[in-house]
Amino acid sequence: MTEASFIIVAIDGGAASGKSSTSRALSARFNLLHVDTGSFYRTMTAELLRVGVSADDADGIGQAAAALPLDTAIEGRRASMCINGRIVPDAEIRTSEVNANVSIFAAVPELRRALLDYQRNLAAVAREHGFPGLVMEGRDIGSVIFPDADFRFFLHADPAERARRRAAEGQTDSIAERDRLDTSRKTAPLACPEGATDIDSTFMTLEEVVERISGDLATRLSPVS
Repeated sequence: MTEASFIIVAIDGGAASGKSSTSRALSARFNLLHVDTGSFYRTMTAELLRVGVSADDADGIGQAAAALPLDTAIEGRRASMCINGRIVPDAEIRTSEVNANVSIFAAVPELRRALLDYQRNLAAVAREHGFPGLVMEGRDIGSVIFPDADFRFFLHADPAERARRRAAEGQTDSIAERDRLDTSRKTAPLACPEGATDIDSTFMTLEEVVERISGDLATRLSPVS
């Protein structure tokens, strides 16, 4: 694999827009390292709540986040954040308490700055592990983390449809409130990056979304499955 052949795919969107399922499918099809940055903010939220840092203490959040020893574990094609050498399990980062607080913590500029270099460095991690590319999902990937990504997509869907998807997953999540917090924050608000491909997934199946994006990626990489 040459440097020129390595690709970065940015997939942004709000809660339950389909970005995680789409990213996982693209990761499998093109053997890309999959990075779910939403899980990073959930992990940090769970840890900060555990040590008693308040969501309205921006300085405290920044200091606590900067002091945490972060590393990355690669499991198959998935990159997981480690804190003190430990992967925080999904059961701890997808609780109702984390759901209620993650967008609040994620809106704090000090936390976003603390994670910026860590997220960008995952491209180097993907290269080191021999992946031909990286697919990173989140809310500011194509606008802040990798504004020069080879491919940038923004997924969105009707709020009612996204709420239905969340319920089908057995999760309790306030889609409207998450949207309000994500789109109104001053630092890296959720929005379709200029020049990104905007995809409305409301009436599309997961397979249709994956096929739409795969057509673009196939101009640079050959699928493995």
